[in-house]
Amino acid sequence: MKAIRNICLTLLYLFLLAPIIVVFIVSFDTRQYLAFPPESWSFGSYTKVFANEAFIAAFGRSVVIGLVVGLVAVAIGMLLSMALVRYKFRGRDTIGFLVLAPFLVPSIVLAVGLMLVLSPMGLLDSYAGIMLAHLGITVPYTVRTITMSLMAVDRRIEEAAMVHGASPFTVFRRITLPLVSPGLIAGGVIAFLISFDEATISLFIVSIRTSTLPTEIYRYLEYSTDPQIAALSVVLILISVAVVVLVERLIGLRKAI
Repeated sequence: MKAIRNICLTLLYLFLLAPIIVVFIVSFDTRQYLAFPPESWSFGSYTKVFANEAFIAAFGRSVVIGLVVGLVAVAIGMLLSMALVRYKFRGRDTIGFLVLAPFLVPSIVLAVGLMLVLSPMGLLDSYAGIMLAHLGITVPYTVRTITMSLMAVDRRIEEAAMVHGASPFTVFRRITLPLVSPGLIAGGVIAFLISFDEATISLFIVSIRTSTLPTEIYRYLEYSTDPQIAALSVVLILISVAVVVLVERLIGLRKAI
């Protein structure tokens, strides 16, 4: 039975990883179009990716936007989580539902709605506009992760600190924040990855001046389909894996999630 279970698990993993494996193999093809299996092998596509100025510039913009969105989303998520977990007030359930509502709405609907909201404000194709749009879809994740961390905090520790003379701000800074730090880090990483990888909403918000890497890839695919896209996909997968490994080494995935 154990052997059968191992075989089934191996087949399942192969099925799930098959698209990534195919992309990885195709990225080494020397032909100027996507095909499998490769006719010959080369690192030429990777060289072209790192020499593509449009991709490099869009990558830099995506990293900056993702970092800012991650930090702001964590700050907003912390404030909302504190309000929803620690205080009782009229409309708390409604606010909690509205915060998590983006989970229930398709991305294309959110994209159209955000475009209609940002357009009259003159924020289309601007860094402020794309960051606000990305905050709308990342804050629910930070609220979720930080709320779970807050609910696991023993309030008696905070109360003991206040009994011994610590101010509320000191308790928050010296006790609460360290205890919920796994949720903060997990929420920030998730927010960064979502912002970095978001394509549907970005296509409605940005244009040439503030194009992100996903939108730049989409524009590239309109005119060309060569192994360069597969090579870029492999690079992005490796970056995502590196981020996950970093979180695992710092705090552990189970503790973060």
